[in-house]
Amino acid sequence: MSLSEIKTRIAKACADAGRAEGSVTLIAVSKVQPNERVAAVLEQGHRVFGENRVQEAAGKWPDFRKSYDGIELHLIGPLQTNKARQAMELFQVIHSVDRPKVAQTIARLAQEMGHCPDIFLQINTGEEPQKAGVMPAEADAFVAEARALDLPVQGLMCIPPVDEEPSLHFALLAKIAERNGLSGLSMGMSGDFESAIALGATHIRVGSAIFGERAYG
Repeated sequence: MSLSEIKTRIAKACADAGRAEGSVTLIAVSKVQPNERVAAVLEQGHRVFGENRVQEAAGKWPDFRKSYDGIELHLIGPLQTNKARQAMELFQVIHSVDRPKVAQTIARLAQEMGHCPDIFLQINTGEEPQKAGVMPAEADAFVAEARALDLPVQGLMCIPPVDEEPSLHFALLAKIAERNGLSGLSMGMSGDFESAIALGATHIRVGSAIFGERAYG
């Protein structure tokens, strides 16, 4: 699979769903990918990337930014409060605000730093005990709290359970977002982004289908 093939599939999924081309942002998930693979995607003109860990991003992206203009970085992995300041300096969008304490920390730092990345709130749609995010029943209150903190909440994010039909979780996330007047939906990965687009995804997170299998080690 290549970047151009993924973009073709996104365009087709948008057309099939009666959505405008360009209504979906493709986040190329570059975590644990070797720098030469990332550079190859940058060379093709792509500028929106996702990282899971603040530390890894800090070691990689400042150098790329010296060579390529217009890079937009999205944090899609869990954020520890002690890494929040560094994350806010590095990332333009944080998708994984998963509990009130993180929201409060970001709000406090935003006041101090004078800027704040766009925010997505993570909802644990599968109610999985090991997974981050607030429970669906607490989602409305969490949105209200984040807005009261004056955070720039753009939308919601979810990671469906691996053994369940993802479209059920995408539909649930879309419903919660709609009733809270939020347009952003960060959902869908390499294996299921077409169904996410059909259900309203505005941001999809695709890694291995663009870069090849991850090189752990």
